[in-house]
Amino acid sequence: MQVRPYALMMACAVLPAALAAQGTPATAAPAPAPPPAASTSPVAHALRHMQQRSARTLIAAAEAMPAEKYSYRPTPAQMSFAAIQVHLANEGNDFLCGKVGGVASPQRPAVDTTMTKEQLVARLKETFAFCEQAFAHLDDSKLGEQMTFFGTNTVSRATAILITVGDWADHYSQEANYLRLNGVLPPTAAPRRGM
Repeated sequence: MQVRPYALMMACAVLPAALAAQGTPATAAPAPAPPPAASTSPVAHALRHMQQRSARTLIAAAEAMPAEKYSYRPTPAQMSFAAIQVHLANEGNDFLCGKVGGVASPQRPAVDTTMTKEQLVARLKETFAFCEQAFAHLDDSKLGEQMTFFGTNTVSRATAILITVGDWADHYSQEANYLRLNGVLPPTAAPRRGM
């Protein structure tokens, strides 16, 4: 005898109600948790999430590279590992996050590649802390607002957000490759706990 799929579905749908009507206790699965409330600013919310993730991975990568390897570059034309940290600190996070967040960038002394690993990591942490503050009150109401960006270029805030997240991904990709080329496992490649 072949059971038809719709008959089986109907039985599954009717059986719990029939058992309840008979007073037969049925073991019920716990009620699913309600879905999180939808964000009224999903782009800004996603940006804050990406900022936190990028801060974790880029800081972890900067900490993972041995200090004596900060001058490493795969080819003469590429940035050294230290130069990536300098770029993120000087032209990257403070500028990008200030623009996206619509707040003034901090006026800090510039860092350079002669600084120690500890100094560069400390500055990287400071710049990501600024990004978190700059994005704290950001919402999606001004995504179309135009701003000057890198000189005379004019872009929307939405474009600036995409550029910022892309910049973090680009530099983490560089760093992950530099780490692997030096026998260091990138932070995102490390086994996760419980797996």
